[in-house]
Amino acid sequence: MFLVYSPEGSEEPKRWKYNPRKIMSAEREWIERRTDRNWSEFTKDVVQGSSLCRRALLYTFLKREHPSVKWDDVDFAWDELKLEYSKAELIELRATVAESASGDERAAVLEKLDAEIAEAYEDPEDEGKAQLPVAD
Repeated sequence: MFLVYSPEGSEEPKRWKYNPRKIMSAEREWIERRTDRNWSEFTKDVVQGSSLCRRALLYTFLKREHPSVKWDDVDFAWDELKLEYSKAELIELRATVAESASGDERAAVLEKLDAEIAEAYEDPEDEGKAQLPVAD
């Protein structure tokens, strides 16, 4: 999964690989304190659209590149920040849906996923080992 930041006025969006299993312990602990969620809850809330959790994640990635950035400096319009699944993650998600959904719902979801797969960013690091972006 990727966190994609496209602030107004920027020519190219900034893209970070987001794998909750690869966030360092000091960063995880800071995020848990800031968001008042344990790591497992945080990773689920990021995917489900929590603004606070997405802000904390954006702050973490920005802080890695710009150590002097402050929490209060991180502010974004909702349409400037999004999560994108990699092609391999979408393929894995499609396989899960194909096994568990049924009827018209299944067909509609699979059609939507097929369209997303066709447009998705292919991450060579995901080859054969994609995992969904939540902590176990």
